[in-house]
Amino acid sequence: MSRRSTGSVATWAETQRQQQRQAEAQHRAREQQRREAERRQRAAERAQARAQREQQAAYRQRREEDARRRTDELDRRRAELAGLLRAGCAAPLFSPESLVLSEELEPFAPGPLAVPVALPRLEQYAPAHRSAWSLGRQDRQVRERYEHDLAVARAAEAQRQRQLADYQERYRTWAQQRLAEVRRHNAGVRDALDRLRAAEPEAVEEYLTGALYASRAWPEGLPRQVSASFEAAERQLVLNWELPAFSVLPQAAAVRYLPSVDRDKEVAAPVTERRAAYRDLLAQCLLLVLRELFGADRFGLLDSVVLNGFVDGTDPATGHRSAVFLATAAVSRADFAAVNLAQVDAVDCLVDGLGGELSARPDRRAAVAPLRQPGEAGRHVVTHGGGEEPDLLTMDPLEFEELVAELFRAMGMRALTTVRSGDGGVDVDALDPDPIRGGKIVVQVKRYRNTVSPSAVRDLYGTVQSEGANKGVLITTSGFGPTSHTFANGKPLTLVSGPELVDLLHQHGLGGQLGRTPAVAAGGQAPTAGQDLGVDDEPDASVLGMWWAGDVALDVCALVCAGGRVLGDDHFVFYNNPRTPDGSVRMMPPLGGDKAAVWVSFDRLPAAADRVVLVAAIDPAVNPDADLAGFTDARIRLTDPQGSEADRLAVSDGRPGETALVLGSFRRRSGDDWAFVPGGKGYQGPGGLVELVQEHGIEVE
Repeated sequence: MSRRSTGSVATWAETQRQQQRQAEAQHRAREQQRREAERRQRAAERAQARAQREQQAAYRQRREEDARRRTDELDRRRAELAGLLRAGCAAPLFSPESLVLSEELEPFAPGPLAVPVALPRLEQYAPAHRSAWSLGRQDRQVRERYEHDLAVARAAEAQRQRQLADYQERYRTWAQQRLAEVRRHNAGVRDALDRLRAAEPEAVEEYLTGALYASRAWPEGLPRQVSASFEAAERQLVLNWELPAFSVLPQAAAVRYLPSVDRDKEVAAPVTERRAAYRDLLAQCLLLVLRELFGADRFGLLDSVVLNGFVDGTDPATGHRSAVFLATAAVSRADFAAVNLAQVDAVDCLVDGLGGELSARPDRRAAVAPLRQPGEAGRHVVTHGGGEEPDLLTMDPLEFEELVAELFRAMGMRALTTVRSGDGGVDVDALDPDPIRGGKIVVQVKRYRNTVSPSAVRDLYGTVQSEGANKGVLITTSGFGPTSHTFANGKPLTLVSGPELVDLLHQHGLGGQLGRTPAVAAGGQAPTAGQDLGVDDEPDASVLGMWWAGDVALDVCALVCAGGRVLGDDHFVFYNNPRTPDGSVRMMPPLGGDKAAVWVSFDRLPAAADRVVLVAAIDPAVNPDADLAGFTDARIRLTDPQGSEADRLAVSDGRPGETALVLGSFRRRSGDDWAFVPGGKGYQGPGGLVELVQEHGIEVE
């Protein structure tokens, strides 16, 4: 019994030991698994923490790099403004030769049309195993295939020759038209340069202000608003130039990233440094303007320049925008030639070297008094009212014609007024006895208050031809629009505006002024043409038709401005505001192959308006991702409302990245004449048009 009992106990004990070992093994396995899981968990957590640290480090690095980039941009902008004069001195000066277009045209390039179609040869169709042709069936099939291919090739060659001849004819027509345009443009340039050499004030003003606009010495973002007058007797140009505002200088000296609060902080530039930099910038701008003016004067027209620098500001007394003059200087050519601009301190040079005056606190718009203003030193400024001289606007019509005849007699010609009926549109017959330049002159006088219509100029040209006269002269008490001047260009016609007539009368000892009528002097309304003046005046309306190469869809807009500022939001004419309140500027359907058109009645523009700015911008509804790289070979076709073309005005091509472009502006001159000044300033990115209109004073939300 005891052995059996012992054996049973031993078996049981062994079983217990095995179970215990299994339990311990299972426990160790579970512990091992737990420890392995914990190890993997810790490894994952360490990896995640490391990844987070790396992400945080990468994020911080990106933010710091962005802050450094913005700081570099601030540094570059400050360096650009600080080095404006030195960089400008390295830019080429404007040259009158740059106005002349080359007559060398793109050669005829027919491309694949120049390659004749290859005709098949009979031997190419001969079977390789036959040395001669026979009348066998196989040979007939080969010959039929050859003759079919030959007929197809000949037809293709005939088609190529027809296409080539058509292309050659179209190229010939284009080349003739283009060459005629180039020669017409160059003839206009030569005429303008001849008038420039003769020191005609308007020609001098147009050329020198145009040179400032065309200058490549100015960086982007600086204004170029200008007004000028030229006094031929003193050989002096008086010019007002818009200066950049204090805000053009960056307010921040640097940008720092603060990781603790995850934001950028702009480190403000010291105020004293910004003030000094701004004053230096204004002096650089004026010196650079002087450099461009004297450098562009290749004909020795200028002995001196009176230059006034202003910024657009708000008069605290009235709340209206007005010009605040911050600098003025009268500089002779000799004094300026003695200056080495690339090495001077701008402020010292302007104030001490050239005797100019610069505001001590331009950042606060502390004004200085201009030495002279355009108009004071420019051509004759007409006095309104007063004095003993006759008022040309209220003279009897017959007396006015007799005064014009007396003017021609005072100029050494024989002149008689014509009989009213059957005069053929001639008011004064004049004869210039000079054996070289003389001959018969027909004169028409228009005692108008509004701009003379282009139809009157065209009628005068017809009268000159029908009368066999050497010249036609149209004299008015008002002025002429760009269509009239363009039509008269190159023809034996002379247009004399009201202020020019007053000048001529005074030069030859006669009296005359453009005064107010009694109704206006008493506070009434001035009579319009066709009322008490007894004339049938009509507006000088022009259609500005736009065309450009490329398929890019554009919105063409117009801004009616005083200086660089639009008169109001309702004077920004575009697809959502198709006309100004007075209807003087309107959008209209394009005609004659144009892609866009704007209708302008220059004599109905508000008295405060001195320019109409034309703008082209990407149509976001059609080409949201496009730019103006495809805007090339553009032109403005100037016609009257009846469709008679007067001129074609070239405008600047667009550039990659630009979405809005100033095409040019029509600007009011003395006597209410208007002249076209090309533009070319482009604006980048999706907000290009917004930036453009904001620069012209339109608030965009």
